[in-house]
Amino acid sequence: MPSHPPRIAIIGGGPGGLYAAALLKRLDPARHITVWERNAPDDTFGFGVVLSDETLGGIEHADPLVYEALQQHFIRWDDIDIVHRGTRHTSGGHGFAALGRKRLLEILHARCHDLGVDLRFRTEAPPDLAETHDLVIAADGVNSSTREAHRQTFRPQITTHRCRYIWLAADFAFEAFRFEIAETEHGVMQLHGYPYAPDASTVIVEMREEVWRAAGFAELDTQGSLDRCAKIFTDALGGRPLRSNNSAWTTFRTVVNARWSHGNTVLLGDAAHTAHFSIGSGTKLAVEDALALAACLEEQPDLPTALQAYEDERKPVVASTQRAARASLEWFEDLGRYLDQPPRQFAFNLLTRSRRVTHDNLRLRDAHFTGAVEREFGCPPGTPPMFTPFRLRGLTLRNRVVVSPMDMYSATDGLPGDFHLVHLGARALGGAGLVMTEMVCVSEEGRITPGCTGLYNGKQAEGWKRITDFVHTQAPGTAIGVQLGHSGRKGSTKLMWEGMDEPLPDGNWPLVAASALPYKPANQTPRELTRAQLTDLREQFTAAAWRAARAGFDLLELHCAHGYLLSGFLSPLTNQRTDAYGGTLAKRLRFPLEVFDAVRGVWPDERPMTVRISATDWAEGGTTAEDAVEIARAFAAHGADAIDVSTGQVVAEERPEFGRSYQTPFADRIRHETGIPVIAVGAISSWDDVNSLILAGRTDLCALARPHLYDPHWTLHAAAEQGYDGPGVVWPDPYRAGSRRPQTGRTDAPKPRLTLGT
Repeated sequence: MPSHPPRIAIIGGGPGGLYAAALLKRLDPARHITVWERNAPDDTFGFGVVLSDETLGGIEHADPLVYEALQQHFIRWDDIDIVHRGTRHTSGGHGFAALGRKRLLEILHARCHDLGVDLRFRTEAPPDLAETHDLVIAADGVNSSTREAHRQTFRPQITTHRCRYIWLAADFAFEAFRFEIAETEHGVMQLHGYPYAPDASTVIVEMREEVWRAAGFAELDTQGSLDRCAKIFTDALGGRPLRSNNSAWTTFRTVVNARWSHGNTVLLGDAAHTAHFSIGSGTKLAVEDALALAACLEEQPDLPTALQAYEDERKPVVASTQRAARASLEWFEDLGRYLDQPPRQFAFNLLTRSRRVTHDNLRLRDAHFTGAVEREFGCPPGTPPMFTPFRLRGLTLRNRVVVSPMDMYSATDGLPGDFHLVHLGARALGGAGLVMTEMVCVSEEGRITPGCTGLYNGKQAEGWKRITDFVHTQAPGTAIGVQLGHSGRKGSTKLMWEGMDEPLPDGNWPLVAASALPYKPANQTPRELTRAQLTDLREQFTAAAWRAARAGFDLLELHCAHGYLLSGFLSPLTNQRTDAYGGTLAKRLRFPLEVFDAVRGVWPDERPMTVRISATDWAEGGTTAEDAVEIARAFAAHGADAIDVSTGQVVAEERPEFGRSYQTPFADRIRHETGIPVIAVGAISSWDDVNSLILAGRTDLCALARPHLYDPHWTLHAAAEQGYDGPGVVWPDPYRAGSRRPQTGRTDAPKPRLTLGT
């Protein structure tokens, strides 16, 4: 198959298909390129199209004529207006460009015609194109028949979401991108609106399915829906009517394909992937697909290599966009939980919902708006949100950064030694508000590996006291917490770097768990705990907590996550008991709550207790996000001061949805549905992420693990990089000389001062 296919068929005459045709024809005028489009040339769906400066830069470089034509019709604006409960907040500096979808298609039709592309409107694509052409580009949209015809190869996954929306227009131009929230008797509705012409705006109305039905939209015809939406959002529209263009209420579907090509057929645009309209990415992604495909066909030696290169280039970009779009989509699905936030914090939360716009990014765009949000939140002047204090019971943390518990597997007979002193001491000196130990085991049999620490004898307690004394003496103002746990069915395994979760080759100890289920087939099958053993375990936790208090820890966390013993009781996948400790969620909670109560009974009253949970098992039939809310409520009712919200590691067959801050939405939900303080964890890697999550109200504290392995002084460096030198973080006196970034050699060259003509 040639790398420059001479006969190309394109199925679908949307922007992605047309732009691909124009690019490929321009690169090789000898090509014969045909576009099949089932609709008429002036048929289009939707109204305005938003393109980013990045996408426009690619278009300008690849085809200046198309870029110049687009430039003549763009409407540009910088502001986003957020209207909620009668108050409008405006954030500037965002830089949008939009034009009508019909105008975009006209420009691309004209360019294809000028280049000699064969455009066939009102014509279904023949079924044998792959046999009669060298390359078939399937740009036939979200309902792609090409994708369905080769489903076994492409392996699409299509997820239907929870909101209904309708794509409409108004005959006037909004002054800015406008989000407006309407709280009706039937539930929350939202309007997304933006200008795309001097006298026209796109208007999308969206709401949860149950709200849509309760409001009677299911019984209304199109005109009835237009009238109802115009009435609900009359303030935003200034009393003007709405119009449609084959508009209908629909539900957004996220499309993901395992593969993008099959033989000489390749997917492009919505046929390959979709991303929710709330981040304005559909046309952008399709145009970028076309640019990448054309480039790969030019660069690679043969067609299979070119199609694979195209997929390898685009898939990570699309996956990142889809993660952001999913976060945005889910934020709007769950909009109701944020309605009672302070107005500016609500606006900030909305703007940063996808995690692509962050605190630092927004501060650069609009320092006035961001500063107002910070003042409303309670940040003293010049203080980033992460360096504001937070109180848990009698303990005040000077900042919101937590060194997350990390198993080090470096103890001998459960005894913390010099390694633990240096490891935890270094991170305490590094400025975090709270430093947590690894999971400290309550018994010898409760260890995960032979290298795990414990608190089941006095010598271990003395070893821990040596560490807490160092922290309190050398890093005053830093709190140190202990995490107590028992490995359950995940015990008696190798050190992590020797084989994570793999059983020891010899020297194994017997395991116990909620039910007699091995973690993996090769792992040991635990014994199901009897009532008498449950009592013994509760006493082991109590004794360890008493030792922890004597050792001087400031905070105690009960480990009920990651498939360890107490977590094993909570998950229906690991608890198959038929007695009072198994069955319903209330019964599965019974033993973990008994342990919590026993520990709280010996833990000093003024010192806080937290609980780490797995908010989802990432597996069918396991703990759900709804369960996690109820679990958090139960622990809070028994006196937990905060919930440390992690996920997964409960069953080996889990399928996590990894990504930046991917566990944060679970903490966010628990915080807003219960009012309980939360600690967010999971791929939070930058101080900008921490500031964004704190200021948006999605969490109270942020726990970071790997960043603190990479840089023990992560928090101090975060302060230096933000120019902060206040009480929220204190450089130890011996380190103060290093509180500025070291100087580096110059990398900039002298700039020319004169330009001489020839």
